[in-house]
Amino acid sequence: MATNILDLKGRVGLVTGAGQGVGRQVALHFANNGAGGVVVNDYVLERAEAVAVEVERAGCAALAVQSDVTDFASVAEMFERARDRFGGVDILVNNAGNAGADPRAVSRKPFWEQEPKDWQPFLGTNLFGVLNCVRMAVPAMIEKNYGKLVTVISDAGRVGEPNLEIYSGAKAGAAGFMRAIAKALGRYSITANCVALGATRTPAIAAATSNEEFAKRMLKSYTIRRFGEPEDAANMILFLSSDASSWMTGQTVPVNGGYSFAM
Repeated sequence: MATNILDLKGRVGLVTGAGQGVGRQVALHFANNGAGGVVVNDYVLERAEAVAVEVERAGCAALAVQSDVTDFASVAEMFERARDRFGGVDILVNNAGNAGADPRAVSRKPFWEQEPKDWQPFLGTNLFGVLNCVRMAVPAMIEKNYGKLVTVISDAGRVGEPNLEIYSGAKAGAAGFMRAIAKALGRYSITANCVALGATRTPAIAAATSNEEFAKRMLKSYTIRRFGEPEDAANMILFLSSDASSWMTGQTVPVNGGYSFAM
């Protein structure tokens, strides 16, 4: 009888930004691959609750938590609730990202015309949100001598994108942090990896590519001429969250349809 090498063996996962898109699919993948529980985080409680219902329908316990990952006190409370419900978190997926809670607040001006306040939506979620969540997850993982840390970044953090300088820098910063934390935590059987996404069909990308001509021009940059689906990302995140990747740490794995290549 075939063994599912991606079986999470009753582990508890916490997925930030799990109310839609990639995060939702990761939560469902966890539920369908043996997780003992999933903490479904989102900035909007109703979205988190809706996904938690889907997780429970798949036969897995779920906890919906509204939390702003840019607020350390809010993150600390989320992890406390996870401990109360499940006894702790074995897997952390830092998926919350993009421009922060309100994308409309993000400046599209050239960097040299921006003010520091314009940078905060990018830095807050994409970098400091990762730091906050890892800070709260790691002590218990060290105590258990086990843990999986996965951070979703963007290919913008690998290759840089004009007009997205702060976003690119924040994502690159998150990847650098994950490499450093991987070296610090390997002795405790904790792995830390990143998944770098190309244009993936989330609600934001769907809106941006609703113009057919714009979408065609965008796809010319992709070797595989389609946008990514949440499942494409979630498949790799599941692998990095499972024991199948137990000898893999400090890596950034592109899932990007060939937008850029890695050696």
